Amino acid sequence: MGKCSNHVPSALKHGIYSAIGLLPTEDPAEFEKFKQEIFDDYKPVGRSEKIIVEEIACLQWRLEHLPTYGVATRARKRHCAIFSKLDPPSKSVSPSLLLSEFLGFEEPEPKPRSPEELAALRKSAEQEARTKLGPALKLVNIGDVATIEYLEKELALREKIHGMIARLEKRLLFLRGIKSISSSQPLLEAAE
Repeated sequence: MGKCSNHVPSALKHGIYSAIGLLPTEDPAEFEKFKQEIFDDYKPVGRSEKIIVEEIACLQWRLEHLPTYGVATRARKRHCAIFSKLDPPSKSVSPSLLLSEFLGFEEPEPKPRSPEELAALRKSAEQEARTKLGPALKLVNIGDVATIEYLEKELALREKIHGMIARLEKRLLFLRGIKSISSSQPLLEAAE
C-alpha cells in the first residue's frame, strides 16, 4: 500500500532523464556547459561524430556525478521508511506475544485502518518526505532510472548497439574501398 514502487514512468525512462544523461537533481545549464566543453575539446565534424561526442559527454558527466546514485538509493530507503506508516498494523514480536503463543492463546488481530486514517497518514507521510528528502524526492519519483542496476543495463544495451554500428561501419568502409579500387581500375587500364 506504501509508495515504495519501482515503476518507472515511461516519459522519464525514454524522455529527458535517463541513467546516462541528466537526472532530476542535476542542473541542465551546468550539463549544457559541460557538454559544450567536451564538444570544444573533440571538435566533431558531421552528424556521426557529433553523436559519438554527445555520448562521450554524457558518459563523462555520469562518471563525474556518480554519487547521485548513492543519494538516490539513500533517498529511496528513507522514503520507504517514511511511507511504511501506511502498511497495515501488524503484531510485533514482543515477549508478551511469545508468552501468549507458548501458553496457547492468541492476541487479538489489530483492527484495520479506516480510509480517513489512511488518508491522514498518507498526507503526513508525503509532507514528511517533502521535508526530509527535499530535492532528493525527485530521484525517488523517477523510480529505477536512478539506480546502478538500471545504469548497468542501459550501458550494456548501448554497448551492444555500438558493436552493431561498428560492424556496419566496417562493412561500409570495406564496400567503399572495393568501389574505390574498382573505379580506379579503368583508369589504370587506360593509362597502359
